[in-house]
Amino acid sequence: MEVTPNHTQTVTGWAAMDESGKITPFVFKRRENGVDDVTIKVQYCGMCHTDLHFIHNDWGITMYPVVPGHEITGVVTKVGTNVAGFKVGDRVGVGCIAASCLDCEHCRRSEENYCDKVALTYNGIFWDGSVTYGGYSSMLVAHKRFVVRVPDTLPLDAAAPLLCAGITVYSPMKQHGMLQAAGSRLGVVGLGGLGHVAVKFGKAFGLNVTVISTSPAKEREARESLKADNFVVSTDQKQMQAMTRSLDYIIDTVAATHSLGPILELLKVNGKLVLVGAPEKPVELPSFPLIFGKRTVSGSMTGGMKETQEMMDVCGEHNITCDIELVSTDRINEALARLARNDVRYRFVISVGGDSKL
Repeated sequence: MEVTPNHTQTVTGWAAMDESGKITPFVFKRRENGVDDVTIKVQYCGMCHTDLHFIHNDWGITMYPVVPGHEITGVVTKVGTNVAGFKVGDRVGVGCIAASCLDCEHCRRSEENYCDKVALTYNGIFWDGSVTYGGYSSMLVAHKRFVVRVPDTLPLDAAAPLLCAGITVYSPMKQHGMLQAAGSRLGVVGLGGLGHVAVKFGKAFGLNVTVISTSPAKEREARESLKADNFVVSTDQKQMQAMTRSLDYIIDTVAATHSLGPILELLKVNGKLVLVGAPEKPVELPSFPLIFGKRTVSGSMTGGMKETQEMMDVCGEHNITCDIELVSTDRINEALARLARNDVRYRFVISVGGDSKL
């Protein structure tokens, strides 16, 4: 394996070596802690559906070996001389971004996720030309811009998926004014890793929340555990028709191909539908529900660093965490197989070096 100059720290990780997607132990090198860097002992790393796509090269862009993981929490072990915001011992997190140009209009607005030169936390190209490796590893070196503080009130294991799932639903909720819309009606399509966090945010900000799902078996969980106000089975035409023109907003978290037509009909006139799930094939978008309801469809992805820190602080104030299932490093492949079957409520988190009391 070619080693980039200054990449001298030996790290234990877990990687996929080819399109089979099988994760195996992998020893590699990380860069030394630079003047603007923070070194983190990884405690926990969430498992995102994106990890599945990368390990199997579903999008045709995987650079093997690939060390997945962009929902990372841990403890600072070293800081660079130019780092003022963090100190050794701090509880921190790293999400989807490892680098950006820092100077374009998006970076200046702290929307680094939309920078043309953004480098992802794994399977990206860092400033020094090296391939980035993610959080399925024992330690991480991150630029200070892309590190956030985890509030002391949040456990590091259940906070880890907030770095992706949490910010992915928080960002469009903020963008469309949902956080200041108490009493408004929000629909959440899909009750998985993203959906269950969207329900929690909605309830925290005083919205009336309806879960829209293909699975009747999830109703009890939605109502009793997550305190959703309503539950609609999307394949039940009577239930869907009864909800016509009843919602102000909908967040669609579903990654499977589906038609947006029936979902749009649930929106009031001027209602807004935001897509945060990413089906591999184009979704069906009929024109009539848009035209006759003056409705808007938009998309959103993760969030910038300022917004991510804001989201973590909000979670600390409202005690919002993800519902997780902890897995040991020797069960990563088993967990990925279950994730592919959507057999998880609602997020797997790998205990890399963790103590859930942290």
